[in-house]
Amino acid sequence: MMNEEEQIRELYRLYWKYMIDKDAEGLHSIQSEDYFLCHMTGVRQTRAEFEKGLLNGTFNYYSADHDSIEVMIDGDTARMIGCSRVIAAVYGGGKGSWRLKGSFTLRKQNGTWKLTSSKASTY
Repeated sequence: MMNEEEQIRELYRLYWKYMIDKDAEGLHSIQSEDYFLCHMTGVRQTRAEFEKGLLNGTFNYYSADHDSIEVMIDGDTARMIGCSRVIAAVYGGGKGSWRLKGSFTLRKQNGTWKLTSSKASTY
C-alpha cells in the first residue's frame, strides 16, 4: 500500500498520462471541482476551459519524462513540485521540447487526494 507521499506522486504521473491521452474523465478523477491552471503566460483557466483546449487540439502533449516530484504534506493539504521534460505543441505552434515545472496544490477530499491548482513554469 502506498503512503500519502507516494499517492501524491502517482497523481502527478497520472496527470501527465491523462493529458497525453486526452483523457478528460481521468483528469476529472484526480482534480477537484474548483481546480484551475495558471499557464506560463499568466493566463488562468478553469478545469473546463483547460479541458476544452486539450480536447480541441489547442494543447497537445506527446510525452513526459519526470526528473523530480517533490511533495510537502500539511494535514489535509499538500504542495507538489514536479519537473518533467515534455514534448508538446500548444497554441498552433510546432512540436517542441520543454522543461516544465508544475507547482501544484492539493487537498484531501473524503480520504482521497485531489489536485486543486497548478502553475506552469520552466526549469
